[in-house]
Amino acid sequence: MRVDFSKFSSVKIGAELEVAELNEVCDFDGFIIGNACNLLVGAPKQALAMLGGKFDYIKLDNDILRIGAKTSARDIFAFAKKHDLKGFELCGSVPGSLGGLIKMNAGLKGHSISDNLLEISTSTATLSKDECGFAYRKSDIKGVIFEAVFRAVKGFNEGLLADFNEARKNQPKGASFGSIFKNPTNDSAGRLIEAVGLKGYKIGDCELSAKHANFLINHGKGSFDEALWLINLAKSKVKESFGIELETEVVILN
Repeated sequence: MRVDFSKFSSVKIGAELEVAELNEVCDFDGFIIGNACNLLVGAPKQALAMLGGKFDYIKLDNDILRIGAKTSARDIFAFAKKHDLKGFELCGSVPGSLGGLIKMNAGLKGHSISDNLLEISTSTATLSKDECGFAYRKSDIKGVIFEAVFRAVKGFNEGLLADFNEARKNQPKGASFGSIFKNPTNDSAGRLIEAVGLKGYKIGDCELSAKHANFLINHGKGSFDEALWLINLAKSKVKESFGIELETEVVILN
């Protein structure tokens, strides 16, 4: 099928590309597209695919929760709130589908999607949480993620949800991928980018947000080249001024 990434991706940048749909558990030698919430898509050389509807489900069996990797964070959040399950409050603030959230170990304020995880099923193996190599905003997972199994723990935390919602108030509105860079240890990528004078810096229709410098905003007709230029500019200026190598949170396909 054809996917227009200028409409599908959260930053609204990209060409119309061929994307395969995987409707069975299988190997795939390429890149798996979820909801394209943290992707900057140019002209990738690797094949692209996304999971089919078969992998969009949530099944609760006593204290075991099985979730298909295509399931959206929004649907997971709604289910957890309805069934009074804790550990998924962040899904109300973090966009994307479960496979992508697990692959990047998405999180907020010290909480991560992997906190209650038991195991995942990939195209090659079933991996326990300890075998996934989770760290800050990353994992060592290889292959396609098709399902995740969590421990279902009662106690949806409304206070934690309120904290997440408060944190999101500082995030700018508009077409973006969320945070461009991971926060360095004991520092903030946004603070560093602002310190080198790039907060609000713009080229074409792409801007390092004047509200939060670690967000790239597409004001309408931003291009891949403009976005990549700003990302590389921020990296080089921060490296030059502070000796810190910023690591991208957004995945760049080119």
